[in-house]
Amino acid sequence: MNAPPGEPVPREEAAPPRRWGPLPLRVLVPAIVVGLFALLVGSTALGSVPIPAATTISIFFHQLTGGFVPSVACPGSVASHQCAIWTEIVWQARVPSLVLALAAGAALAISGGSLQGIFRNPLADPFLLGLSSGAALGAAAIFVLDVDPAHQAALLPLAAFLGGIIPGAVIYLAATLSRRGPTVLILSGVALSTFFSAILSAMLLYNPSSDVSLNFWLLGSLGATSWSDDGLVVGVTLVLGTVLYLRAREINLLQLGPEVAQSLGVRPQRTIQWTVLLTTAITATAVAFTGIIGFVGLIAPHLVRRLAGVDYRIVLPLGALMGGIVLLVAWDVAVAAIPPIVIPVGIPTAFIGAPFLIYLLYRRRAPGGSALDA
Repeated sequence: MNAPPGEPVPREEAAPPRRWGPLPLRVLVPAIVVGLFALLVGSTALGSVPIPAATTISIFFHQLTGGFVPSVACPGSVASHQCAIWTEIVWQARVPSLVLALAAGAALAISGGSLQGIFRNPLADPFLLGLSSGAALGAAAIFVLDVDPAHQAALLPLAAFLGGIIPGAVIYLAATLSRRGPTVLILSGVALSTFFSAILSAMLLYNPSSDVSLNFWLLGSLGATSWSDDGLVVGVTLVLGTVLYLRAREINLLQLGPEVAQSLGVRPQRTIQWTVLLTTAITATAVAFTGIIGFVGLIAPHLVRRLAGVDYRIVLPLGALMGGIVLLVAWDVAVAAIPPIVIPVGIPTAFIGAPFLIYLLYRRRAPGGSALDA
């Protein structure tokens, strides 16, 4: 650049460093799908019974393809009776747990992303807002009341949904009636979660015979499942997840504020009401078969927004895949951490989620203000 005579030549300022932005979907979507499938296949090798990894993968593809690829489940060096036992373990015990991890992780991630969108609060999560604890309380009541085991599978989601309605109504009122920002919403959810957890603990003291069942709801697990349970969770997640995805445009417009959204044809209160109802139902279905699993609905949507942007037409479906990955990784840790013991899956998610929440609080903290109000 030329400067007038007698004046110093101005130095060109270096361009500001480019921030990490959204990745192209043509790269991101295949990467997530391939990574998810590879993680699913690799996870079949983890379990309390030692089975060669190559054999578990062979069994998985043999069963998945109906015996087409490979034509035999186990290598020729494995005896037929041993192969039958290993096939039963892999396909009837391990894979249903992995499928439940994918389905429940997707359900919690869709729920968390939807709640964050309608409340415009990045800390909204079915666990932090008390939806998971309320749903777990309703589901645990089925065991305390000694309901006939033949009817438990059908009644669990309904009981969990009824339990989740109470915190759902409270957080809706806290979000729509309070003018004090996200602080009231989050603290109301934390109070509800603590309250429902206390009731669950009281149930445990009142009915010691249901010790194992109630500990399951308090800590979370994926081990006690079956293909029929998986079918129910997958079906509900697909149906309700699709309905929530169809509201993604309305959730996008709500980011502009209720008044602007209303001027563009959105009915804010109706959208929020239906979204809270749907997220309660999808969370309750997952919790009914997994117990309380925290922070998946917080972590997965944030990761997707960092990778793909803030459009909820992208955040919700990719968040479902990311939620499956997060919960599948947590389950692998739960299985492999202290073999042959399988620890509750809620422990690894808490170890990951608690620091992640603290990171979000401090990252959004404004000088002189509350982190929750940031």
